[in-house]
Amino acid sequence: MALKKKDLPKLGFLYLDYVLRFFDYSNFKGWPNKIEEVTYHWGDDKNRFIKEVKRKKIDVLIGNIPATAYETFRDIALKLPNVRFIPSLDTQFSNKSKENVTRFAWKYNLPIPKTYIYYNRENGDKFLKKTSYPKIVKKSYGPSNYGGYFVHKVDSYKEAKELLATKKYHPIYFQDFVPMQADIRVMLIGHKPVCAFWRRAPKGQWLTNTSQGGSMDYMNVPKNVLDLAVKTSKAAKAEYWACDIAYGKDNKVRILECATAFAAFPYIRDWIGQYIMWSLSEGLFKKPHIPMFNWEELSKIDASLLRTMRHINFGKFNPSYDGAYFGKKKKMYGDGEKYLHELDSAYKMFDVKRRWGEEWPSSIYNYQDKLKLKSIKSMKVPQLKNQDAPAPDESDESEQLQTISKDELKKFFITVEGIGKKLFKKVLDEFGNTDEVVAILNNHLEVLTKVPGISSKKQKLILNKWVKYNKIKK
Repeated sequence: MALKKKDLPKLGFLYLDYVLRFFDYSNFKGWPNKIEEVTYHWGDDKNRFIKEVKRKKIDVLIGNIPATAYETFRDIALKLPNVRFIPSLDTQFSNKSKENVTRFAWKYNLPIPKTYIYYNRENGDKFLKKTSYPKIVKKSYGPSNYGGYFVHKVDSYKEAKELLATKKYHPIYFQDFVPMQADIRVMLIGHKPVCAFWRRAPKGQWLTNTSQGGSMDYMNVPKNVLDLAVKTSKAAKAEYWACDIAYGKDNKVRILECATAFAAFPYIRDWIGQYIMWSLSEGLFKKPHIPMFNWEELSKIDASLLRTMRHINFGKFNPSYDGAYFGKKKKMYGDGEKYLHELDSAYKMFDVKRRWGEEWPSSIYNYQDKLKLKSIKSMKVPQLKNQDAPAPDESDESEQLQTISKDELKKFFITVEGIGKKLFKKVLDEFGNTDEVVAILNNHLEVLTKVPGISSKKQKLILNKWVKYNKIKK
C-alpha cells in the first residue's frame, strides 16, 4: 500500500566539499516533504557529520561517495545503523578502486580481462620479468580515470619497470591486453538498461575515451552486452549503475569498469530520482517507464540540447488508436526480430530493497590500508609475508564471512513459538535472502516487526532464541 505523506522517510542529500553533485532538488520533482542537505567537509569532520544527520532526523542519505572518502563513510554508516544510504556502501564498493571491481567480478564469476594484483613489489617485479606482453597497467586507487590518463599499455618488461618506477602505482595492478572492437557503456536503473552507447578508438589507437579522440554512437548495442550489464547490476544490488564492457575482437564481452559514479545527462538523473521516489514511497509515486532502446531515438537530438532536457516521460505501449503504428515496429535482437515493446518485459525494472548486512566489510577488504607501501623509492621494498600479498587472479578470499544456509535458518525460525513455515517464508520474501535476515538478527532485530504476523512479543522470543543459537554454534 502506498505511504501517506506523513509516513514518507526523511530524505537528505549527501554532499562533499569540492565534489561535483550528482543529485539536486530538481531530480526529485514532486517530493512533498523537505529534503535536507548534509555536507562532509573532509579532515576531522566525521563526528560533526554524524551529529548533523541525527539532528536532522534523516532516514535516507542519497549520493555517491568518492574513492578517497569511501573508508571514512564505511565508519560513518556503521555509526548510523538506522540510516539507509542510497546507493549502499556495499554497492559503492566498486567505486573505490579497480582492485575492488576485480574482487567483485571474481566473487560473482563475471567475465573480466585476466587480472593480476601485487602489493609486494618485489614479487610483482619477478612476475613482470617472466610474463608475456603486451599488458595493461592501471592506477587502482583514487579518483576516476580522467579519460584514460591512468591507463597504460606496456609492450615489454623494460617499459613496465620504467612506468612503475615513475608512477609509483600501488598496488601493481595489470591485466592481459584484450584487442577490442570497441567498448560499450550501459547505464541501468533498477537493473533495467536505460542508456547504452559504443565508444570506438581512433584508427591505430587502443584507448576508446572520447577525450583521447574516440568516437561514440548509440545504435544496435548487442543483447549479450545488455545481459552482462544486468547481471552485474543485480550482483551489486544497485539502485542505479553503469558498466563499461569490452567487446573483444574474439566477440567475447568482458567487464572493464563498473560503479554508481558516472557522467549522465540531467534527464537520466531525473529518472533515477523518479525511481527512488517510487521505491521509497511504496507506490505513492509512479514507477518510471523507460522504454528499451529509447537511447537510439534520443541520440538523434543534438547533445547540446540533450544537456538541457529535463523530466522526459514515456507512455506505455497500448495497441490501440495511437499505439497501433508503433506497435508494429520491430528490431533484430538476439536470435530474431522482436517488437520493441516486448523487450520492456524482457528487461524489467526491479525495486531494489535496503541491504542490512555488510557484504564487503573493510576489516577484510580494505587492502589499501592494510598493505600500505612503506617505501616508493624503488621497486625493491621489504618483502611482505606470503599471506599479506594477494596472489595473481585470486578468485577466493583468504577470509570469508560466516554464513548460514536457508535450511538452517528455517529450522531456527520454526523452533520459535508462534512462527511456522509460512511466516518464515514471509520473512525471507521481505528481506530477499538468508544473509540479509542473518544481518537483521545480529544488528537490526527491530526491523522484523515490518513483517505482518511478527509482533514485538514474537520479536523478543526470536531474540532470546537467536542468542542461545549463537552460543551453541560457537
